[in-house]
Amino acid sequence: MTSSEEIKQSLKLYIVLSRANKAINEVTNQFFQENGLNPTEFAVLELLYHKGRQPLQQIGNKILLASGSITYVIDKLEKRGFLYRLACPNDRRVTYAEISEKGSDFMAELFPRHEVQLNHLVSSLDEEEKNQAIQLLKKLGLSIKDLSY
Repeated sequence: MTSSEEIKQSLKLYIVLSRANKAINEVTNQFFQENGLNPTEFAVLELLYHKGRQPLQQIGNKILLASGSITYVIDKLEKRGFLYRLACPNDRRVTYAEISEKGSDFMAELFPRHEVQLNHLVSSLDEEEKNQAIQLLKKLGLSIKDLSY
């Protein structure tokens, strides 16, 4: 049986996590906007920049976005010359997205600034506290997958 205090503490944890996430997202989203991107466009470019060519059908899962929205984002980034589509030579059903030289140059300039900004945003935590937070949040996330309702 779960006590009333335990329930209140769980609610407080949820609120604190939500507010911290909101604070970080507001700053990073503003950074993306100042650089001509929305968070989804940045996520697609970051994936392609760091992981290379990706099937369009898998991009949504990797950046946690509905597949219908991916086509729209890919179209926008392709029009800006940041990526291009590439047909799979072995399977006509598969189309890849690959970052272009222009997109790669853009991310080579933007991503290090993003890393510095994130480091600044979490600078109130020391290295040990960051590691602790990583381990605890990972434990929480993995445990939720195992819960059934």
